[in-house]
Amino acid sequence: MPISKELLDILACPKCKGQLTLAEAGDGLICNGCRLVYPIREDIPIMLIDEAQPLK
Repeated sequence: MPISKELLDILACPKCKGQLTLAEAGDGLICNGCRLVYPIREDIPIMLIDEAQPLK
């Protein structure tokens, strides 16, 4: 089940509080301000800064 538009609208980057966008593959949430990707595992966004990966 993909992330709903309503959930995506209320989620914010935990580091900079910026807007997140869904990755094209649907496997992560991208913060363009911090250049980080927060993973989505089993349809749950992992919003921990330590779990984020640099945006490639």
